[in-house]
Amino acid sequence: MARRSHSGHRHYPRTARLNELLREILADELERIDDDRLDMVTVTGVEVAPDLAHATVFYSALSQKSEDRTEVVGVALDEARGRLQAAVARQARTRRVPTLEFRVDPGVEAGQRIESILGEIREAKRRGDEPDGS
Repeated sequence: MARRSHSGHRHYPRTARLNELLREILADELERIDDDRLDMVTVTGVEVAPDLAHATVFYSALSQKSEDRTEVVGVALDEARGRLQAAVARQARTRRVPTLEFRVDPGVEAGQRIESILGEIREAKRRGDEPDGS
């Protein structure tokens, strides 16, 4: 049975296995990179195009609340792209090495926003106030 992904493409077992393999390779290689900007960055998923030409790498970064932090992490990932693609080439044994594109995982961001709202509601209830609804 196929399942839908971030972008709406269908995943079949081989594609799903390849996505997971690349996620593991990239996560391991990311830990080896000595760059403070990439501390606390997690690869949350990978979506490889059917022709293996491109792969979207979804990530989250702890303390990603500020636009500056998101931009700094994005620049660091772009700078590490060659090294990360080389790791994929060495370890994945695919006929093509996809070009990596990095995107903040929208699910993580949405979850953080929901958690923030729930925290505001809990705090308002504790104080006996009404939440501000923003």
